[in-house]
Amino acid sequence: MSGPDPVLIAVEDLWKVYKLDEQEVEALCGVSLTVERSEFLAIMGPSGSGKSTLMNLIGCLDTPTSGTYRLNGKLVSAMSEDELAFTRNREIGFVFQVFNLLARASAFRNVELPLVYAGMKKSEREEKARRALERVEMKARMNHKPAELSGGERQRVAIARALVNEPSLLLADEPTGNLDSRTGREILNLFHRIHEQGNTIIMVTHDREVADQAQRIIYIRDGRIEKDERKGA
Repeated sequence: MSGPDPVLIAVEDLWKVYKLDEQEVEALCGVSLTVERSEFLAIMGPSGSGKSTLMNLIGCLDTPTSGTYRLNGKLVSAMSEDELAFTRNREIGFVFQVFNLLARASAFRNVELPLVYAGMKKSEREEKARRALERVEMKARMNHKPAELSGGERQRVAIARALVNEPSLLLADEPTGNLDSRTGREILNLFHRIHEQGNTIIMVTHDREVADQAQRIIYIRDGRIEKDERKGA
């Protein structure tokens, strides 16, 4: 028996065109890309280059105007709304620049929430949430609310929430954007550890120093891939 397909993401000739008033704006122009399992990839480009649009399409948060996208061998455009919701909840973990934590809930409850939506029973849910918080070294702070945590601690909680369903893919959009440089380095070190444990990570950034942490950097400009650079290549 052969193992799983090494390709996790296969994007072919992806276009995204937005209609603004009477104008059409091409955010992505024929992007083709494959990402293998356990890759650590950075998508880099100036503001308005299309990098966040590409991230939203890969995260199944938006649909392309044309082209194909397969995630884990499945054609995303053929999925029903229920299948897409399941994919977003179980296959993909999201980390954003703003932490998107519930202010009145503890770190533990914030991390547990995706499992509540998934309908998991309480004992299993709590065990998984504890394990995810341990992975990001936040077990000792798990009963604290976001206001009682530093920016770096809040981002760790957000990363634990993204990991709690053991997704195939972790998507991070400017994950150090709201952090000072020392805390940002700590979060990037955490990403390295998560990557070493086998996770596939795609990180969007406009910061070259942040992008340099990845094994591979894709540069996007005007909706097109300008360069695909692999470390050591």
